[in-house]
Amino acid sequence: MSKTKFFSLFIILSFCFVPGVAQKFKAEKEEIERLLNQTVADFNDAKYDKAMESSKQALVTSFAINDDSYIAQSYNTIGVIYNECSDPKKAIGFYEKALSYAKKANNDKLYNWIYGNLGSTYYYNQIDVPKGISYYKKALQYAIKINDTTEIINTKLNMVGAYYSIDKFEEANEYLNEIKDKILKSNDEEAKMRMNTLLGIYNTNHGKKLEAEQYYATSEKIARKNQFESYLINIYENLVRHYKQYNETEKAKEYKYKLDSLSKVVYSDDKLDKVQKAATQIELDEYKMQLERVEQANDMHQKSLKESKLIVILFIVILIVLLLFLLTLYKSIKLREQANFELKKANEELVLAKEKAEEASQLKSQFVSTITHELRTPLYGVVGITNIILDEHKELANSPHLKSLKFSAKYLLALVNDILQINKIEEKRIVLESLIFNLTDEITLIKNSIEYIADKNNDKFTVEIDTAIPEFLIGDKLRLSQIIMNLASNALKFTKNGEVTISADLKKVEGKVYFIEFKVKDTGIGIAKEHQEKIFDKFVQIERKEEDYQGTGLGLAIVSRLMELFGSEIQLESEENIGTTFTFTIGFEFDEEKSREIINNIEVDLSTSSLYNILVVEDNKINQVVTKKIIQGSNMSCTIVDDGYAAMVALERETFDLILMDINMPLINGFETTRKIREKGIMVPIIALTAFDKEEVTEEAISAGMNDIMVKPFEPSKLFQVISGQIKQKENAG
Repeated sequence: MSKTKFFSLFIILSFCFVPGVAQKFKAEKEEIERLLNQTVADFNDAKYDKAMESSKQALVTSFAINDDSYIAQSYNTIGVIYNECSDPKKAIGFYEKALSYAKKANNDKLYNWIYGNLGSTYYYNQIDVPKGISYYKKALQYAIKINDTTEIINTKLNMVGAYYSIDKFEEANEYLNEIKDKILKSNDEEAKMRMNTLLGIYNTNHGKKLEAEQYYATSEKIARKNQFESYLINIYENLVRHYKQYNETEKAKEYKYKLDSLSKVVYSDDKLDKVQKAATQIELDEYKMQLERVEQANDMHQKSLKESKLIVILFIVILIVLLLFLLTLYKSIKLREQANFELKKANEELVLAKEKAEEASQLKSQFVSTITHELRTPLYGVVGITNIILDEHKELANSPHLKSLKFSAKYLLALVNDILQINKIEEKRIVLESLIFNLTDEITLIKNSIEYIADKNNDKFTVEIDTAIPEFLIGDKLRLSQIIMNLASNALKFTKNGEVTISADLKKVEGKVYFIEFKVKDTGIGIAKEHQEKIFDKFVQIERKEEDYQGTGLGLAIVSRLMELFGSEIQLESEENIGTTFTFTIGFEFDEEKSREIINNIEVDLSTSSLYNILVVEDNKINQVVTKKIIQGSNMSCTIVDDGYAAMVALERETFDLILMDINMPLINGFETTRKIREKGIMVPIIALTAFDKEEVTEEAISAGMNDIMVKPFEPSKLFQVISGQIKQKENAG
């Protein structure tokens, strides 16, 4: 399905000034409106660097007079420029800022613009088309509310394009039919051009070649006449796809040349560089303006304190009395604890208890290893069979029973992994790794993976990253992600109709080590003082009066122990019905030379569409079905045998590209089978499939001659990557 892309022009509102205060800033507001209108003109002329500069000046002046409406408009224009210059991530960030100030101004026109632009960003950049459509519907509601015919038509045209891009032509044409006659009767050249382009796309995808070309020709004529260069680029893109679809190569090349030539003029590197510099200055100005606001608030606070000096003195006296009372109470408690301590059991009993504890610890480790293996094996079957049912029966995709089954299996798997994780930490079997990573990308990934909790609880979920933090850091990103994931998911779980914020700020630099302070803050139910010391203990869940908060009580225990591995501590500030803040600082290395070396050594994607023949050695019948379905789903072929002896017979009769070997099998296990295969001189790659923890079997797997290990259950995409990588590696070596 070809994608169409349209950009709405800015429309600047004219506000009526309120006598008195409004008159005080009349000159500033006139300047802001001039700057915003200049932004529109520069944007329409594809002078994006100049448009960004005008928007920046408008934003600074808007903050100076503290006008929420103009601030929202300025952020909105900056977002549109970013989106036009192919930086949707930053565009969304500025739209969200615009939306926050639009809510303060409570202006329906602003809501219409911003929701429309958010919809365009998610749709045009193919981030999430259904989400883009949902934003368009919000924009349409406000356009109808303010009775703005132009915005109603523009929004419906955008919705038509979005529905076309996901092949929902019937839904799209419902909206198109509602506005088609109005557009034809109007003098709106832009709307006519957009409608003709949409009709061209529709006819291209429905085998009506000549009709499509007529619509494209009309659209191109309007764009040239009105110098709509951005639209003209889009028309060329659709014409290239059109002629490719109908195998007219020369025509496609002709329009591709026109497309490239125009794009170089409109989106030149020099313009984009100036846009980026202007954007950086905007962020610096934002911080400066926020600091000035804090300083103004502080000055007002100081004046208030001087006027209330007597109250302050009385407060201090009362505070001192309370502190003395608390100190007396604290000493009394300590004396009582000391008396209780002296009555404890004798030293011999403590030694005996220590020996029993060590024995129990060994038994616990064996139990954890066994139980995780025995649980992962059937979980592999449950998750796999559920996916097979969903693949084979599309009509059950929305079945609440299947969704519940899949959720329960994943929840049980998470519980197993948490138990294994806490056990490995306690036995000091975890060593921090040094991997290069982008902090913003890691935290954004966490935000996206748990944002469904925020949506469920109607929470505002934001991320704030200090721009002084280097782009690439070196450290254990997996453990850091586990810490932030546990804290953030907890915060969202215990917050409803509130806010949760993840922030990262650079605190100090010592040599090549950058110390970053992380905060996870929420406005949830809070934690009572008497419970705050024990929340990091294993299996602890604070009693809740009204809600049933699902969980094992292991999340914060894992966080606490991972902090010890990083050589850091976590601080907790919480108040009931106010909120909770977790704070911790971790040092990461920043070394440009080392980062470059690590990036150069990152393995490229080895996925392939080649047809490989795979031998699967697996005794569990359910797991056989699941593994076979996964392999055949990638157009590979496979042969399944029940044990190691059958595998050796199969290898004598047939040639295989790779072997997937279960470890825990009757008659002869996977390690011994691998040794016998290698003794015969067969060097086909062997990947171990096991429900044991990877660290427990790695040493023996390598010594037996295995090439890699996959822990069940696993993602099919990861299996395909490992299979392709091992086969390519063997081909390159041979």
